[in-house]
Amino acid sequence: APGSRSAALRARMEERLLGARFRYINQQLYTSSSREAAQLFRSDPEAFEIYHRGFSRQLQRWPENPVDRIIRYLRRRPASLVVADFGCGDCKIATSVRNKVHCFDLVPLSPLVTVCDMAEVPLAAESVDVAVFCLALMGTNLQEILEEANRVLKLGGTLMVAEVASRFEDVRAFVSAMAQLGFKSVSKDLSSPFFLLLEFAKSGSPRPRPAPGLRLRPCLYKRR
Repeated sequence: APGSRSAALRARMEERLLGARFRYINQQLYTSSSREAAQLFRSDPEAFEIYHRGFSRQLQRWPENPVDRIIRYLRRRPASLVVADFGCGDCKIATSVRNKVHCFDLVPLSPLVTVCDMAEVPLAAESVDVAVFCLALMGTNLQEILEEANRVLKLGGTLMVAEVASRFEDVRAFVSAMAQLGFKSVSKDLSSPFFLLLEFAKSGSPRPRPAPGLRLRPCLYKRR
């Protein structure tokens, strides 16, 4: 019927517009600092919902979501450990484990979220046992963000990083740079073609110089 065809056409056009906006927002997140990203979403809160919806659709194409691996890891650890989830999204980790989880993101998709810049979270120094970045290492100030994770972690605490595999230019150079930021490599799970899961332990304070090799390619999506 003409009416149903018109509705279908309108739905396709709306889907394309949302897809284009998702790709634009995604590009902004990878090419701006965390402070600029926070300002973007303060000025346009709806943009984060569009981004999260598009991001979730991308993940649905993967055979496994890395957040599920991190949840399984935490369930094997003591429930007394305090966790900081940087870029928590919909707080799946917090709602899936018994641990106390501090949830940080740029927009509150859940009442559990504390809105803040990932380079400046409202936690005391050495106050958490595990810090998590699950597909959340964005921004041009990557070193500053990871130094903040070092600040809030207890000595010997765990840093879990899950990132899109194609973002890594050189995994060995990245791990070496992390050592300069005070993180010792514990394990590397490279079994998935979609993402890498890296575990580090805080071994000390960051060195007062830039960490060469601390580079990740932006994860940009093509129009389909």
